[in-house]
Amino acid sequence: MSAITQLFRFQDLEIWRRSADLAFTLGGIADRVEQQHRYRFAEQLRSAALSMSNNIAEGSGSATNNEFRKFLSYARRSAFECANMLLAFERQSLVAPHEIQPVLAELHDICRMITGFSRSLG
Repeated sequence: MSAITQLFRFQDLEIWRRSADLAFTLGGIADRVEQQHRYRFAEQLRSAALSMSNNIAEGSGSATNNEFRKFLSYARRSAFECANMLLAFERQSLVAPHEIQPVLAELHDICRMITGFSRSLG
């Protein structure tokens, strides 16, 4: 993490940090897909990737735990969207299976963490 003072609740959340880090990885994949002239696919992956950490951050500002859980659900759904897109890219030979496997594993871990954290909110 950078030397910036942590001012927001979400900055302390591992699920936010990991999803924000993964967004950079997914952005790199999107860049390569874009080079293959699949601009819409690339933009959709970038959007879904950023949506994970955005929804965690936005939800952390909720007034109630129920509202926060709703945003966590959105973040989890965005992770599933990213996984689906990666698998579609693989099927279209836009990315290699060995390239996406660790990313899929990280998405799976983040989904499990989001589910666990959501349950901990009551």
